[in-house]
Amino acid sequence: MQERSSVDELVERLRTELDRYSPGEKLPSSRALVDRFRVSPVTVSRALAQLAAEGLVVTRPGAGAFRARPRTAATATGDTSWQEVALSADGAADLVPRSVDASGVLVSLAAPPPGVIEFNGGYLHPSLQPERAMSAALARAGRRPGAWGRPPTEGLPELREWFARNIGGAVTAAEVLITAGGQSALTTALRALAPPGAPVLVESPTYPGMLAIARSAGLRPVPVPVDPDGVRPALLADAFRATGARVFVCQPLFQNPTGAVLAPERRGEVLRIAREAGAFVVEDDFVRRLVHEDAGPLPRPLAADDPDGVVVHVSSLTKATSPSFRVSALAARGPVLERLRAIQIVDTFFVPRPLQEAALELVGSPAWPRHLRSISAELKARRDAMTTALRLGLPDLALPHIPSGGYHLWLRLPDGTAETALTSAALRAGVAITPGRPYFSAEPPAGHLRLSFAAVAGPQEIQEGVRRLRTAREEVA
Repeated sequence: MQERSSVDELVERLRTELDRYSPGEKLPSSRALVDRFRVSPVTVSRALAQLAAEGLVVTRPGAGAFRARPRTAATATGDTSWQEVALSADGAADLVPRSVDASGVLVSLAAPPPGVIEFNGGYLHPSLQPERAMSAALARAGRRPGAWGRPPTEGLPELREWFARNIGGAVTAAEVLITAGGQSALTTALRALAPPGAPVLVESPTYPGMLAIARSAGLRPVPVPVDPDGVRPALLADAFRATGARVFVCQPLFQNPTGAVLAPERRGEVLRIAREAGAFVVEDDFVRRLVHEDAGPLPRPLAADDPDGVVVHVSSLTKATSPSFRVSALAARGPVLERLRAIQIVDTFFVPRPLQEAALELVGSPAWPRHLRSISAELKARRDAMTTALRLGLPDLALPHIPSGGYHLWLRLPDGTAETALTSAALRAGVAITPGRPYFSAEPPAGHLRLSFAAVAGPQEIQEGVRRLRTAREEVA
C-alpha cells in the first residue's frame, strides 16, 4: 500500500514537470530521480511505466526516458448506431436474451475512488497477498527448462496431480484440466453441460458472476433456496422435476454470499437427487484455502465422494493469492471430460506455461503453508472485528450466520430499507458496499448487503468503515 502511494505521488510530481522538457528531450536518469525524490528504484520504474502508458513519456531500454511527442489529432468519430440493429436482430427468437450484464461482477472488481473504504472487494488486500513468495516463485519458474515453451493443453502433469491430491477421493491427474481462473472454468462447464435456452438450477442467493455466465450463454437460471446448512434437498428435487434441468451449480463450502456449509446429511442427498435426475452438479469450491483459524475440520469436496461422474469440480488458487494469479482446475469423470477439454482448447488453447510453472513453485515452497496459516489467522481477526463493529454500531442489520471461512458477511436489511439508496449514501460517506439484489436470480425475499472484510487494510479500517456505514444508514432511515 505504501509503495502504491509513493508511485502515485511520484507520477503527479513528474507529470507537473514535463513541460520543462521539449518533445523528444531526455528526462533525468532513474538514478537521479531516486536521489532527488528519495524513493526506491522500483518506485521510479513503476512511475515511468505509468507515464509511458499515458503516452506522456517514451522509455528506450539502455537510453532512458524521453518526453513523448504530441499525438496527432484524432480522427472524427464514426457512426456506430448500426450496431444496435446488428446485435439484436438475430436474438428475436432466443428463449433467453444473451445480452451480458456484468454489473454484479464489476462491483467487486472495480477499485473504489481514493479515500473510500473497500467493503465490496472480492480479493485479498495487498497486505494479505503472498507477493514476495509469488515473485520468488515466478523468478524460479522463469529459470525452469522449457518454461516459455508450449505446455500440454490439459496443463502441466505435476500441477494436475497437485490439484487431484487436494480434491481427494479417487480423483486422478488424468481427470483434471488446468484453467485460467475459476470464472473461466465455470464458463467452460456451463457451455459444456447445457445448450442455449436450457434451465440451470442455482442456489438462491448465489454468486452474480455465475448468473452472468449463465445468462450470456442463453441459459435460464432457476433459484433453489439455501439456509445455514446449504441448499435444501427437497426443494432441489422439486426444481429438477419442475424444470427438467440437467445442471445444478453450487458452492458447498462457505457459500457466496451466505457463508453456509452444506450439512453432512445433505451431501449424499444432493448427489443422489442429481443422479436420479440424470443431471450434473457443478461444484464451485472457490474458497477452500480461505478457512478461518477457528474452523473445525473441513468436509471433503463433493467430487471426492462421487464415483459416478455426477460432479464437475472447480477449484482455484486465485482467491488465496492474487487476482492476477489466475490458475484453477476443472475435474470431471467420464465422457464429459473430453467435452470440457475441447471447449477449453477452442476458447483459450492453454494456460500460459510460466504461470503454471510459477504455481508449482509456489505451492511446493515452504512459504505456501506459512501463507495459508497467516491468512487463516488474519481473516478470523478481521471477521471478528467486523462482526463486533456491526453489532455495536448497526444492531438493526441482521447477521443470521457468521461463517468460519471466506471473506465476507451477509446481512439482511430492516424491512423498508432501500438497497440502492443505502449503497449510494454509503459511497457518499466514504465506504463502498455490495447490494444484495444481484445475488438473486429472481425476486429477493428482502434487502441484503454483502460486506467484505478481506479487501481492507485491517481492523482499524473495518471500524472506520462501519462508522461511515452507520452515517449512511442514518441518512436513509
